[in-house]
Amino acid sequence: MSSTKKIDFKQLGQEVINIELAEINALQSRIDETFADACKLLLDCKGRIVVTGMGKSGHIGGKIAATLASTGSPAFFVHPGEASHGDLGMITKNDIVIALSNSGNTAEIATIIPILKRFAVPLISMTGDKNSILASAADINLDVSVSKEACPHDLAPTSSTTVALVMGDALAVALLQARGFTAEDFALSHPGGSLGKRLLLHVADIMHTEDRVPSVHESATVSEALLEMSRKGLGLTAIVDANNKVLGIYTDGDLRRSLDKNIDVHTAIISEVMTKNCRTTYANELAASIVKIMDDHGINGFLVTDESNELIGAFNMHDILRAGIM
Repeated sequence: MSSTKKIDFKQLGQEVINIELAEINALQSRIDETFADACKLLLDCKGRIVVTGMGKSGHIGGKIAATLASTGSPAFFVHPGEASHGDLGMITKNDIVIALSNSGNTAEIATIIPILKRFAVPLISMTGDKNSILASAADINLDVSVSKEACPHDLAPTSSTTVALVMGDALAVALLQARGFTAEDFALSHPGGSLGKRLLLHVADIMHTEDRVPSVHESATVSEALLEMSRKGLGLTAIVDANNKVLGIYTDGDLRRSLDKNIDVHTAIISEVMTKNCRTTYANELAASIVKIMDDHGINGFLVTDESNELIGAFNMHDILRAGIM
């Protein structure tokens, strides 16, 4: 334990970050015409982008493939060892292969290069040696070389994998923008994630409708409004006119204020104590945008109307939580 205390872990961590930052900064100058050519080739791909790599490069390749796929560029990862034992059948002549290898001489990748050439499958390499087997065979080679690894022995892939990952992100984001890929498009490929829910769920998806919407006529008593609130369980009720147009809202908070004023709930008319000019929303509004309004103004529930102010739905914070938007 005494020897451990002498180690400055904070300094060691900072040194790793500084080394990798320097290598990423050096990558800036290599985002050049070669990079642009790679983007154009990938953008014109009629099939899918197949990413491959061994070891740590394979892990980075898997992440790059996932990022491409989730940002509008259909992609998947193929293990080069499995590729030479049948998985090459997953690659078609309409696809493009991105192969990662720091040395550029990985045996498993070198084995499949002749097959890719035979079927004229375009090959983009990401290597640390532009004179390697892979770089020489590729149609386009992206230079992801580093001057040193963050590992003090200059052995463990650290800086090299970080730089390769950054290059992959640069490709994916450049393609994303070239395709006009939107946040809504991203959400469609992530429907189960929190971002997808924030961008895909509209008020119509979470609101209560028809006979589940609490509402009373403007001539109802407060006690009748309370019964409606109790039956529907949203902690609120709309107050409407004869044409179902929203005149106001009455909530649990309004009830507390009514009791503070010693109002007789059995005789008082709801239109006299309701909150007038209440906030309403439309069914096609994004539910996430309403959450901010609820937070900013301390609102626990909302009425939903159509463009003519006719009541069509209602929801409260519990509905928001159940939908997983927050």
